[in-house]
Amino acid sequence: MISTALASRLRTAGLTWAPSSGDAFQIAREDFEGDVFTVSDMTIEPHHYPSGTILGFNGTTEWALDSVSLDDALWLPREDQLRELLRGAFVSLARVQEGLRGRTVYRVTARIDGEERTYSSDHAAEAYGEALLELIESVS
Repeated sequence: MISTALASRLRTAGLTWAPSSGDAFQIAREDFEGDVFTVSDMTIEPHHYPSGTILGFNGTTEWALDSVSLDDALWLPREDQLRELLRGAFVSLARVQEGLRGRTVYRVTARIDGEERTYSSDHAAEAYGEALLELIESVS
């Protein structure tokens, strides 16, 4: 899962979300800071209306929150979702250990504007997210 900061940058850049079971998200409200929720057919379901999509919290009678607008939810895409969103721009993922006992770094290579570029992070999802952000910004 990517960081909240990167997820926010992706949304600002234009990444849209069509909620489906298994998706992770955060609610953009102070009292939910740091809480991560998962869309599930059993407990949190997207409800689509002409006016927009809301996420309904089913079977959570102890909560004061029955639903939340998609505008108030921040999608935290998984590694596989980010890779899929890169589509043909994705070139490779490499896991590299720096030094003999150094940290492990993940490097995603993507072709953006005809040029191969590499994005590195301690987490593969974060490297994928950085590549996707640059891809989105390159077509905006």
